[in-house]
Amino acid sequence: MAQRLDFDKIELYLIRVLKTLITERSVSRAAMRLQSTQPAVSAQLKRLRALTGDPLLVRAGNNMAPTDTALRLLDPATRMLQDADRLFSPRAHQRGFDPLTSVGTFRIAASDYLDPLFLPEFVAHLKRVAPRVRLELMPLSGEFDYRRSLAAAEVDLVIGNWLKPPDELHQGRLLSDEIVCLVAEDHPVVRAANTRAWSPERYLACEHVAPTPFRANAPGVIDEHLASIGVTRDVMVRSAHFGLIPLMVAQSLLVLTTGRLFCSRYVDSLPVRIVRCPVPFPPLTYYQLWHDLTHASASGRWLRDQVRDVARNLSGHGMLQRPIAARGPAAAP
Repeated sequence: MAQRLDFDKIELYLIRVLKTLITERSVSRAAMRLQSTQPAVSAQLKRLRALTGDPLLVRAGNNMAPTDTALRLLDPATRMLQDADRLFSPRAHQRGFDPLTSVGTFRIAASDYLDPLFLPEFVAHLKRVAPRVRLELMPLSGEFDYRRSLAAAEVDLVIGNWLKPPDELHQGRLLSDEIVCLVAEDHPVVRAANTRAWSPERYLACEHVAPTPFRANAPGVIDEHLASIGVTRDVMVRSAHFGLIPLMVAQSLLVLTTGRLFCSRYVDSLPVRIVRCPVPFPPLTYYQLWHDLTHASASGRWLRDQVRDVARNLSGHGMLQRPIAARGPAAAP
């Protein structure tokens, strides 16, 4: 118990005195270095000798020399002071992040709604610029509580689309996409899309396929907007496997309503077409969300910059802003 009480009384400044005495090998020089007085440092040396059970500094001719015990204590004392500096110094929160040497792990929860190429491109980019960093990717689903996971530091970043992201989280807008419909190339609406026959009423009467919402028992962004204008659509299939939905569309009369960027990746590889959506929608906006826990960290800022750059590169340098009408009813990008 006595040893525990003595240990509890050791303040960080005493560790600094220990390191300074060992390196200066003189009480008077240590006092000058610490901007203290010789009697005060002598008293602290006495405390250190009692705590360690060792003289620490002994007379060697006209000088003082550290004992073997003192030399063994130098490295741990230095590490303690460096760790304290990292913990409490304001500079610690301003230091940069070195992607080439970092061996940390980033955890990201993301949907593939943005673009089927986004996550593969992001992984390839990260391997180029931060080759030793580890990456854990988790899907957004109704079972995944991304708000709780961010608050519990279980994930660093969440990437997806929301009409209005949660207020308690920081947000970075990645890009906005126009809402279009993806249908099979022989779907009747392909012919109707260039006439008045492709109306909101006909659109709502179609059989629709939709991704499983991010939150259980909650509408997705498309159905949330439709509800806000007082209409509903007939969703025949809900799928947690968003990347497989274009294959379902290609072999059925199902209509997928989502962003143009996602749909554009499939028109050259599948028998599908992009048509305008006759119901007016606001742009589909994609965000990255993060918590206060990582807001100020250098690594967190660096990660968010990488996500932003990859997402914007994939957006096609303005392709999303071009109107569909100029491309015709079956307009494939």
